[in-house]
Amino acid sequence: MTTSRLGDWLTSRQPFVLGLFRMVLGLLFASEGAATVFGVLDRKASPTGDWPFWYAGVIELVCGALVLLGVATRGAAFLSSGIMAFAYFTEHQQDGLFPLQNGGLAPVLFCWGFLLIVFFGPGAFALERLAGRERATRPVTEPVTEGSR
Repeated sequence: MTTSRLGDWLTSRQPFVLGLFRMVLGLLFASEGAATVFGVLDRKASPTGDWPFWYAGVIELVCGALVLLGVATRGAAFLSSGIMAFAYFTEHQQDGLFPLQNGGLAPVLFCWGFLLIVFFGPGAFALERLAGRERATRPVTEPVTEGSR
Protein backbone atom coordinates (compact mmCIF):
# COMPACT_ATOMS: atom_id res chain seq x y z
CA MET A 1 0.00 0.00 0.00
CA THR A 2 1.46 3.34 -1.01
CA THR A 3 1.70 6.25 1.37
CA SER A 4 -1.01 8.09 -0.55
CA ARG A 5 -3.40 5.15 -0.42
CA LEU A 6 -2.67 4.59 3.25
CA GLY A 7 -3.39 8.25 3.96
CA ASP A 8 -6.68 8.04 2.06
CA TRP A 9 -7.63 4.85 3.91
CA LEU A 10 -6.86 6.40 7.31
CA THR A 11 -8.70 9.62 6.43
CA SER A 12 -11.82 7.71 5.41
CA ARG A 13 -11.94 6.12 8.86
CA GLN A 14 -11.53 9.31 10.90
CA PRO A 15 -15.20 9.61 11.92
CA PHE A 16 -15.19 6.04 13.28
CA VAL A 17 -12.00 6.47 15.29
CA LEU A 18 -13.22 9.83 16.59
CA GLY A 19 -16.52 8.23 17.60
CA LEU A 20 -14.73 5.44 19.47
CA PHE A 21 -12.41 7.99 21.13
CA ARG A 22 -15.46 10.01 22.23
CA MET A 23 -17.18 6.93 23.66
CA VAL A 24 -14.12 5.75 25.62
CA LEU A 25 -13.43 9.26 26.94
CA GLY A 26 -17.08 9.68 27.98
CA LEU A 27 -17.14 6.29 29.71
CA LEU A 28 -13.96 7.04 31.65
CA PHE A 29 -15.23 10.48 32.64
CA ALA A 30 -18.64 9.15 33.70
CA SER A 31 -16.93 6.47 35.80
CA GLU A 32 -14.89 9.18 37.55
CA GLY A 33 -18.12 11.00 38.33
CA ALA A 34 -19.88 7.84 39.52
CA ALA A 35 -16.96 7.06 41.82
CA THR A 36 -17.08 10.56 43.30
CA VAL A 37 -20.87 10.76 43.71
CA PHE A 38 -21.76 7.17 44.62
CA GLY A 39 -18.52 5.81 46.06
CA VAL A 40 -18.11 2.96 43.58
CA LEU A 41 -14.99 1.53 41.95
CA ASP A 42 -13.01 1.42 45.22
CA ARG A 43 -13.41 5.10 45.96
CA LYS A 44 -15.13 6.79 48.88
CA ALA A 45 -18.05 9.03 47.91
CA SER A 46 -17.68 12.75 48.36
CA PRO A 47 -20.25 14.10 50.86
CA THR A 48 -23.34 15.46 49.13
CA GLY A 49 -23.00 19.17 48.43
CA ASP A 50 -19.26 19.23 49.22
CA TRP A 51 -17.75 22.08 47.15
CA PRO A 52 -16.24 21.61 44.60
CA PHE A 53 -15.77 17.84 44.60
CA TRP A 54 -19.37 16.58 44.77
CA TYR A 55 -20.54 19.12 42.17
CA ALA A 56 -17.63 18.23 39.90
CA GLY A 57 -18.58 14.57 40.28
CA VAL A 58 -22.15 15.27 39.20
CA ILE A 59 -20.90 17.22 36.17
CA GLU A 60 -18.46 14.42 35.33
CA LEU A 61 -21.21 11.79 35.56
CA VAL A 62 -23.79 13.69 33.51
CA CYS A 63 -21.44 15.14 30.90
CA GLY A 64 -19.53 11.87 30.62
CA ALA A 65 -22.79 10.03 29.89
CA LEU A 66 -23.82 12.67 27.32
CA VAL A 67 -20.45 12.45 25.57
CA LEU A 68 -20.53 8.65 25.67
CA LEU A 69 -23.96 8.57 24.04
CA GLY A 70 -23.25 11.42 21.65
CA VAL A 71 -26.06 13.69 22.84
CA ALA A 72 -25.37 17.44 23.15
CA THR A 73 -21.79 16.34 22.66
CA ARG A 74 -20.03 19.62 21.96
CA GLY A 75 -21.67 21.45 24.86
CA ALA A 76 -21.00 18.62 27.30
CA ALA A 77 -17.41 18.34 26.07
CA PHE A 78 -16.89 22.10 26.44
CA LEU A 79 -18.14 22.05 30.04
CA SER A 80 -16.05 18.94 30.78
CA SER A 81 -12.92 20.53 29.34
CA GLY A 82 -13.51 23.63 31.44
CA ILE A 83 -13.98 21.81 34.73
CA MET A 84 -10.84 19.79 34.10
CA ALA A 85 -8.87 22.99 33.46
CA PHE A 86 -10.36 24.41 36.69
CA ALA A 87 -9.40 21.23 38.58
CA TYR A 88 -5.87 21.34 37.26
CA PHE A 89 -5.21 24.96 38.12
CA THR A 90 -6.93 24.94 41.52
CA GLU A 91 -6.00 21.47 42.83
CA HIS A 92 -2.83 20.38 41.05
CA GLN A 93 -0.81 23.36 39.81
CA GLN A 94 0.09 24.43 43.35
CA ASP A 95 2.04 21.18 43.85
CA GLY A 96 4.38 21.64 40.88
CA LEU A 97 4.63 22.94 37.35
CA PHE A 98 4.30 19.70 35.39
CA PRO A 99 1.45 17.17 35.55
CA LEU A 100 3.82 14.32 36.42
CA GLN A 101 5.00 16.33 39.43
CA ASN A 102 1.60 17.39 40.72
CA GLY A 103 -0.63 14.39 39.98
CA GLY A 104 -2.62 16.30 37.39
CA LEU A 105 -2.04 14.09 34.36
CA ALA A 106 -5.66 12.84 34.19
CA PRO A 107 -7.21 16.33 34.31
CA VAL A 108 -4.83 17.57 31.60
CA LEU A 109 -5.59 14.62 29.32
CA PHE A 110 -9.34 14.91 29.91
CA CYS A 111 -9.22 18.67 29.29
CA TRP A 112 -7.44 18.38 25.95
CA GLY A 113 -9.39 15.28 24.88
CA PHE A 114 -12.71 17.05 25.43
CA LEU A 115 -11.44 20.17 23.71
CA LEU A 116 -10.65 18.02 20.67
CA ILE A 117 -14.26 16.80 20.65
CA VAL A 118 -15.54 20.38 20.93
CA PHE A 119 -13.75 21.29 17.70
CA PHE A 120 -14.08 18.06 15.71
CA GLY A 121 -17.56 16.97 16.79
CA PRO A 122 -18.79 13.59 17.97
CA GLY A 123 -17.64 11.45 15.04
CA ALA A 124 -19.57 8.29 14.18
CA PHE A 125 -21.97 6.36 16.42
CA ALA A 126 -23.49 9.47 18.07
CA LEU A 127 -27.18 9.41 18.96
CA GLU A 128 -27.56 13.03 17.85
CA ARG A 129 -26.61 11.85 14.36
CA LEU A 130 -29.60 9.50 14.37
CA ALA A 131 -31.85 12.49 14.99
CA GLY A 132 -30.10 14.39 12.19
CA ARG A 133 -29.01 17.22 14.49
CA GLU A 134 -25.25 17.05 13.82
CA ARG A 135 -23.68 17.26 10.37
CA ALA A 136 -21.11 14.69 9.41
CA THR A 137 -17.59 15.47 10.53
CA ARG A 138 -15.37 16.65 7.69
CA PRO A 139 -12.03 14.89 7.36
CA VAL A 140 -9.16 16.96 8.74
CA THR A 141 -7.56 17.22 5.30
CA GLU A 142 -10.48 19.20 3.82
CA PRO A 143 -10.25 22.93 4.58
CA VAL A 144 -13.47 24.74 5.39
CA THR A 145 -14.17 27.42 2.79
CA GLU A 146 -17.11 29.71 2.18
CA GLY A 147 -18.34 27.48 -0.63
CA SER A 148 -18.19 24.26 1.45
CA ARG A 149 -20.54 25.45 4.23
